[in-house]
Amino acid sequence: MRLLETVAAHEYGAPAKQLARETGLALPTAYHLLRTLVHEGYLRRDKGRFFLGDAADRLSSSGAQQKRRSTVADALAHWRDRIGAPVYYAMYRDGEIEVMCVADSRETPAVAEWADFRETGHAHAVGKCLLSQLDEDTRREHLARYPVRSLTPYTVRDNDALLRRLARTRRMEPVVERQEYALGAVCAAVPITVGTTAATMAISLPAHQADQLPSMTRRLQAEMGRHMGALALSISI
Repeated sequence: MRLLETVAAHEYGAPAKQLARETGLALPTAYHLLRTLVHEGYLRRDKGRFFLGDAADRLSSSGAQQKRRSTVADALAHWRDRIGAPVYYAMYRDGEIEVMCVADSRETPAVAEWADFRETGHAHAVGKCLLSQLDEDTRREHLARYPVRSLTPYTVRDNDALLRRLARTRRMEPVVERQEYALGAVCAAVPITVGTTAATMAISLPAHQADQLPSMTRRLQAEMGRHMGALALSISI
């Protein structure tokens, strides 16, 4: 790792002797490790100088991605504690609804995924919020793969009814559902658009606390407004 860090500090590469000196390694040890790192693709050698290889670039990219995800997870945990409700982050990617991160606790448990969230976007606020950000053709294509089906007595009844409801949703307006996905739970989702990515932050509450959902949703929007600039890069994972 010290060798990798030292090579990364030299934009134009460095020879083995210099790397051994800067890392404090014996020259034979440095040569052995450098050969191994080149063989594994973490370094490449060109005209006697060593540079980072493709494997190191992939490692760096994965680390940066993990850091961005950690930033989102930390923000969700902060909002969970501030608002007093579980917070969800989801996005529409490659034609699928993906819940990327959930921050809940023993006191504020998340809604159990008893039916696949990807297949039931018509029933929960997260899915409907994401679908509301898509154009109508993309919505219809999604519903052709995952048609509306009743999960509770409150679930929207068919594809056309859902499409009409989505068409009435104003741009960037929160989406609310009450016991459509799971009896005993209500949910609100706030849309996020970063470039062409459709994403959302959402909260859920037990149905007996439904009267608190509007005020908690406004608090989520306010929190997002204060921190969204810093999170804009992080959520485009």
